[in-house]
Amino acid sequence: MLGIRLQPGVERVLCLGAHSDDLEIGCGGTLLQLTEGERPIEVTWIVFSGDGRREREARASAEALLAGAKSADIRTERFRDGFFPPQAAAIKEYFEALKPQVAPDVIFTHYRHDLHQDHRLISELTWNTFRDH
Repeated sequence: MLGIRLQPGVERVLCLGAHSDDLEIGCGGTLLQLTEGERPIEVTWIVFSGDGRREREARASAEALLAGAKSADIRTERFRDGFFPPQAAAIKEYFEALKPQVAPDVIFTHYRHDLHQDHRLISELTWNTFRDH
């Protein structure tokens, strides 16, 4: 894991993952480092698919990873796993509703060229919605 230092004034982090383990795998170590750092951060953590056991898993891991955060807003949604492209309009509406709710300094999401259709859509909508962040 590479060390990370946030620029002065970075206080709010937005994490956007398609599935219940994506954020943990993609940026879990970095978030642990950030929440244990000198400056407390506020985290909004959103997982777009998962119900039942997967939702409980997502919440439990997010709570554990973000225990050292100044605040943690953990959200799990129920878009159908593996079918994000046909649900793109509804997911875009979700992003548009999210935009005025958060003002992130840093955003963690999927790699732009990820071949998984759900990951790719979340990445594209993140870039479209938060292009000024």
